[in-house]
Amino acid sequence: MASIAMDSSSSASLLHPPPVVPMKLHAENREKLLKHLREYLNSSSRPLKGFVLLQGGEEQTRYCTDHEDLFRQESYFAYLFGVREPGFYGAIDVDSGKSILFAPRLPAEYAVWMGEIKPLSYFEETYMVSKAYYTDEITQVLNNQYQGSGKPLLFLLHGLNTDSQNFSKPAEFEGIEKFETDLKILHPILAECRVLKSKLELAVIQYANDISSEAHVEVMRKIKPGMKEYQLESIFLHHTYFYGSCRHCSYTCICATGNNSSVLHYGHAAAPNDRTFQDGDMALLDMGAEFCFYGSDITCSYPVNGKFTSNQRLIYNAVLDAHDAVISSMKPGVNWVDMHKLAEKIVLQALKKGSLLVGDVDEMMVERLGSVFMPHGLGHLMGLDTHDVGGYLQGAERPEEPGLSSLRTSRDLLEGMVITVEPGCYFIDALLLPAMESAKTSKFFNGEAIAKFRGFGGVRIESDLYVTADGCLNMTKVPRKIEDIEAVMGGAPWPIKKSMNDYENGGSLHVIN
Repeated sequence: MASIAMDSSSSASLLHPPPVVPMKLHAENREKLLKHLREYLNSSSRPLKGFVLLQGGEEQTRYCTDHEDLFRQESYFAYLFGVREPGFYGAIDVDSGKSILFAPRLPAEYAVWMGEIKPLSYFEETYMVSKAYYTDEITQVLNNQYQGSGKPLLFLLHGLNTDSQNFSKPAEFEGIEKFETDLKILHPILAECRVLKSKLELAVIQYANDISSEAHVEVMRKIKPGMKEYQLESIFLHHTYFYGSCRHCSYTCICATGNNSSVLHYGHAAAPNDRTFQDGDMALLDMGAEFCFYGSDITCSYPVNGKFTSNQRLIYNAVLDAHDAVISSMKPGVNWVDMHKLAEKIVLQALKKGSLLVGDVDEMMVERLGSVFMPHGLGHLMGLDTHDVGGYLQGAERPEEPGLSSLRTSRDLLEGMVITVEPGCYFIDALLLPAMESAKTSKFFNGEAIAKFRGFGGVRIESDLYVTADGCLNMTKVPRKIEDIEAVMGGAPWPIKKSMNDYENGGSLHVIN
């Protein structure tokens, strides 16, 4: 595929119109689940009978009002069925492999306020399922479909999300007492299915990365001292929605400048991206669009005036070196805890070389000094959720040491994973001051040099990586080297390359380096 350069004089997108995502993606996901579920049942000498049953998301109103928040489908349900609308159930017959959707039976006045009431045939054709019925028919339909003896068995989704510590909600419906239910088998199998991405999933994640990368470059071009942080968020959201059809963001945008860039999850309601940033400030912009349920997660850091100072160069290059070293080391079988420690060590070495730290770096690692400058984990699995499921297998213990305890996964890498690499270096008084006073760690600090970085904020560099058979591919396409960032901020073109084939011609993914 030929290289495509973005014209710096135009705000148009090279990625518009967005691709059409085929329902084949979700049909393949159902087939994948069936394969692994049947393998488990066979190995357990259990009959291949019963139904996987999931309940989709429900529309929510704002507190006691009738204001409906913008609906986004529950991720496990989206994974298997791709349904955009609320109020659905979905079933898969373990024996036959047939899939069934159950749609809400809408009242006649729905057509007045909300639009056409679609026939059941619409959902069968749109979502590529074997049959569609209404939700008030679940009990009758599944009993009629069941070919075994006794009560039909339902495999329901119930299990812990190791990021949120919340549990998946098993399906509930009137008449469920007429079924046998299993709450243990489905969740670990379905979560692990989501960990390894198919070619079609990768293609959608790649598009989310491409349009988000393009939007980050647009922000780079338009940022100027004296603007508000929320204006940067607005530029990003406009670009990804206007050109990429990304109505949802993967997460709340973090548009942090100055000392705000040391606040790891800045941008929330109490810190709403509202600062006026000044000449000389660093910006840390963590923003990613969601496309057809699949997300991206990209962080860029750079000075708002487009020119790095020597201190900014020191911290930025420390983080960039860690970012690049991890990516160079990634391949199947590599342990993620080891990658986190590698990133920490490179940052500490750079801080020592820059005279902020003194002493032996290996000793610093033993004392977990890296967690003072990078308190978060190196990265996380990504897919339908920004912090995607499967980070910790059943029975796996979380590391307890500072910094390592924040890791969202401790697994060995597997081919087909998508994982973020996001090292950072921050000057957070709440961590820095106690470490400088601690008997174990105070000896490592050059107090005079550190004082110059109080209020600096922080740097994070985050890319989305697809783990291949013998390494990894970077799905994120933004300027990373200082000379490239300064050139783009000065008006130079930046190559955003399309990296997705037409889905209808096989949906194969082509990532271009």
